[in-house]
Amino acid sequence: MVTDRSLVFRYYAFRAASSVGFITPVFTLFMLSRGLSFSEIATLSAIVAVVVTAGEIPTGYVGDRVGRRNSLVVSTALLVASLVGFVWANTYPAFVVLYVLWALGLTFASGSDSAWLYDALRARGAEDRFTRIRGRGESVRRAASVVTMIAGGLLYVVSPAVPFIAAAALNVVGIPVLLSLPKNEGYADGTADRLSVREAASVVRTALTRPELRSFVLYVGIFFGAVSASNTYVQPITVDVLEANVAALGVPEEATIGVLYAAFTGVSGVASYHAATVESRLGLRTAVVGVTVGVAVLLAVPLAVPLLAVPTFLAMRAGDAMLRPVANRYLNDRIEGAGRATVLSAASMAYALIRVPLILAGGVVADAAGPLVAVAGFGGTFLVGAATMSFVVASVFGDTHGTGDVDRS
Repeated sequence: MVTDRSLVFRYYAFRAASSVGFITPVFTLFMLSRGLSFSEIATLSAIVAVVVTAGEIPTGYVGDRVGRRNSLVVSTALLVASLVGFVWANTYPAFVVLYVLWALGLTFASGSDSAWLYDALRARGAEDRFTRIRGRGESVRRAASVVTMIAGGLLYVVSPAVPFIAAAALNVVGIPVLLSLPKNEGYADGTADRLSVREAASVVRTALTRPELRSFVLYVGIFFGAVSASNTYVQPITVDVLEANVAALGVPEEATIGVLYAAFTGVSGVASYHAATVESRLGLRTAVVGVTVGVAVLLAVPLAVPLLAVPTFLAMRAGDAMLRPVANRYLNDRIEGAGRATVLSAASMAYALIRVPLILAGGVVADAAGPLVAVAGFGGTFLVGAATMSFVVASVFGDTHGTGDVDRS
């Protein structure tokens, strides 16, 4: 039996190895350097969202059938294959293939990651620690990204392909770490309660038609979609800001942006680390509404004052990082164990489905009016959606079971 301390340490090690920080600060710049337009990049991102939408439930079901740890191994292998492929890709069809591989890798991990951790903790009577450990695990991943992002910006100056090779090598390290983790109870001895396809569909339908879950997934899904779509334009906007303020120093913007992205990630890591504290002190409703509305309003600020784009993106990254472990805990507390990965994948599928029109519309707006207008539009879209929901549903967050306004730390 792996001890609690060893289990948490190994989980943190896996989260660190799953970082793609080497490519994060330069990915959009890399795609633009290969001759793609904002609309083409947005279309590729939409393809990812569509594949995620189509693949989330099947891959979540596979995770429930073969084990969440095994599903995470498959995910890592697919992500490594995609990263290596970017080194040689030069055509749009090649990028489509690589984006599909990337999307499948994401879907194999999205439900299984949280489901594995929650069930592993529950088997030890420690499920109340989920938000804290999940948040701190994300903080560890972001801490690893701080270092790799700085290196990624410098490596990009040497050769645009090198950051992808470095990211693939780091992710490969995660495979043996994953294999050292214990399987969830039942999967280790073959006694797990495995759902049939019909049963899995029934579990998803029952869970996501519950008013409190449906409303919560829709609300946070619009926010996650707005943040995800905005992330596409962080690099070109930031490079423009850097060109206007550090060009005189003779430092390549691509190298500087790695340091700046490390700052983004460091702030996000701190926010994720303290997610459980914020949830317990403010309560679910106050924390979620405050973070989402505050970030959405800030997204319009750089349109008026471009120099404030950097602090706006810092706040955006922090808000997203803080909200994700809280949202995962809320859903986990309301899902039965047998179908946990399947239902969590269904929630991720809903997030991806919401993201598709935002990404596509953003690409068109960015090409026509510039990325600052697109980012401001994402914030406005969330505020309109949130305001509409306040009239349609009696309560966005439903009951106070589980992660309600109580201390769960």
